[in-house]
Amino acid sequence: MKHSQRRKGFTLIELLVVIAIIAILAAILFPVFAQARAKARQATCASNLKQIGMGAAMYAQDYDERVLPVQTLGVGKRFYWWASFDGATRKESEGLLYPYMKSAQIQVCPEFSNSLRTTLGLTGYGYNYNYLSPLVAPNYDVQPISLSGIANVSESVQMADSARLNTWQYATPTLEGNAYLEPPSSDYPTTHARHSGAANVLWMDGHVKAFHALYRTGTFGYGNSADEFRKALLGDIDRDGDFATDELLNLK
Repeated sequence: MKHSQRRKGFTLIELLVVIAIIAILAAILFPVFAQARAKARQATCASNLKQIGMGAAMYAQDYDERVLPVQTLGVGKRFYWWASFDGATRKESEGLLYPYMKSAQIQVCPEFSNSLRTTLGLTGYGYNYNYLSPLVAPNYDVQPISLSGIANVSESVQMADSARLNTWQYATPTLEGNAYLEPPSSDYPTTHARHSGAANVLWMDGHVKAFHALYRTGTFGYGNSADEFRKALLGDIDRDGDFATDELLNLK
């Protein structure tokens, strides 16, 4: 005699308990996964800067110990450290560092996508142009300094995670790409603490480390709001709290 067997399924209560457990595990694990991904992107960024530093060192060897300039003037175009530009077309393969890296992707920080300044391209990093490649009178041409002019290479900034806050072109202050790292004395913070509150910094001796930038208070410069820059994670590479001095960028 055959007996029919009924298959027992989950009750509604059991199903809700399983869903609740999955939701709790997701709430616990997803932030951990997000932090792990952020750390991986920070490590990739640091590796990029390390390779940029090696390329800049090789450039200096090829040019009589003169540091990498922020730009040089060619026929009908300018050659920047990250690309060339003739007023209409940008070519990463003609950047001053490209022959030493053979990859423009190294110039891109994986934590920052410059979707606004498309002419600039995806650099992600700012160069200490004011001290390493200053404009010199009388013609105000870019004159990269000699490596011998750097007193302390381990405490002199070459490049760092950078962005700028555009307060003049948009209705609201807008974060966008930037390739020029401003010193604190310029009163325009461009160090971007995009890696969990820190910025990766490349120093002149080639080492890279995370740096917690200092933020302004109140108003500064030409009516800039410190709150807007802090919200955008834009601060300064500074050690003594005196923004009138540039002790970590001035090569002394």
